[in-house]
Amino acid sequence: MNILLNAGPWLAVPPPGYGGIENVVATLVPALRARGVRVVLATVGASTVAADEVITVFPEGQFADLQKPYNQVMGLAHAHQARVAAELRRRRDIDLVHDHLEVVGPAVLAALGGPPVLHTLHWDLCKHPAFYGSWPQEIAVNGVSHAQLARAPAALRAAAVGVAHLATPLAERCPRFPLGEHVVVMGRVCPLKGQHVAARLCQKLGLPLVLAGPVSGLGTPAELARVLDDPAHPLHGHPDVRYHRDQVMPYLDGDLVRWVGAIGGAARDELYGSARAALFPLQWAEPGGTAVVEALALGVPPVGLRRGCLPELVEHGRTGFLAATEEELAACLLRAGELDPEDCRAAARARFTPSVMAERYLELYAATRARRSPRPGPP
Repeated sequence: MNILLNAGPWLAVPPPGYGGIENVVATLVPALRARGVRVVLATVGASTVAADEVITVFPEGQFADLQKPYNQVMGLAHAHQARVAAELRRRRDIDLVHDHLEVVGPAVLAALGGPPVLHTLHWDLCKHPAFYGSWPQEIAVNGVSHAQLARAPAALRAAAVGVAHLATPLAERCPRFPLGEHVVVMGRVCPLKGQHVAARLCQKLGLPLVLAGPVSGLGTPAELARVLDDPAHPLHGHPDVRYHRDQVMPYLDGDLVRWVGAIGGAARDELYGSARAALFPLQWAEPGGTAVVEALALGVPPVGLRRGCLPELVEHGRTGFLAATEEELAACLLRAGELDPEDCRAAARARFTPSVMAERYLELYAATRARRSPRPGPP
C-alpha cells in the first residue's frame, strides 16, 4: 500500500519539543513502514523521521505564526495543502491519504476527489460546528478515543470508521528511573489542562509539583518573562499567557511548585519517569491523552479527573486512579504509591505501542478503502 500522510505545516516530525499531532505521526510512520506500507510524508523541511518520500513547502514549521491574526496566516495551511493537491493530481500510485490537517485538509481533499481519505480527529469536536455539522461524507474519519467521537456532531459520526488510541515508543522500551517524590503535570499550560488545580492541590497536600510544558509556544521561563514585561508583545494578551500569569504563577515558589517550561527527549523521560504520579486535573473532555499513555509506559500511575478519554486509558485502582471531584482527586493522589509500576508498564505494552497503533490504522485504512471506490481526480 502507498499512502500520502499529511502532517501539516506547523511543526517538524518529530517536533523538537512539545507537539502532539507531530509526535503521533512520528510514532506511526516507522511502524507502518515496518509493515510494508510506503509512506509519502507531507510535512516541513526540518522533519527528520524517515519516510519513503517527503514533500514540503516550508523549510521550517510555521507554528509561531499561528498566534498572528487570521488574515495574516490563513495562507499557510492552504499553501501546504495546495502542494498536497498538486502531488495527488500528478500521480496515480497513492492508494489512500491519511490526513491530520485540521479543517483545511478535509475541505480541500473533498473538493479534489482522488484516492480515499482518512482524516484523524485530534481535537475537541465541539468547535467548527458549521464545518463538522455538514461534514463531506466522502471523507472518512477516525477518533482517538470513543469519548471523543461520542461528542461529535451527527454528520461527523456518520463518517467515522472507528477509533485508534494513541501510542508511544516508550511502551516498547519501558525505561526505568529512580523513583522521586514529585508529581508531574505534563502538557501545554492552559486552562483546559488545569495546572492551577494541580498547584492548589499539591500545595495543600505538601507534595512537590513540577509543571512541564509550553505557554503559548514559549518554552522557557526567560521567554515568558520577556513577554510578560512587554505589553506591546503580540503574546502579552494571549489567553494562555494570562492564565499562567493570573492563575498559575501565584502558586510558583521555586521549591514546592515549579514550572520548568517545555522539555523533551531524555530529560522529559527522566522527569516524567521518576515521578510518584502523573496528575491530570482536566477541565475538559480530553480527546486523546498522549501524556497518559506516556506515563503508563514509564510505570507512573496517572491520577486524574474522570473526563474525556481517561476512563478508556486508565484502569481505576490498578494502573491509576480516577476521581469525580477535586476532593477525591487529592485523596487519590495520596494513594498513588499503592499501585504497582509494572502493571502500568504491562498495560502500555499491551495497548499503546506503535505496533498496536499501526495495526489498528491498517484496519481503518481497509475500512476507508472499502467505504468508497476512488474517484478520478481533476484532469
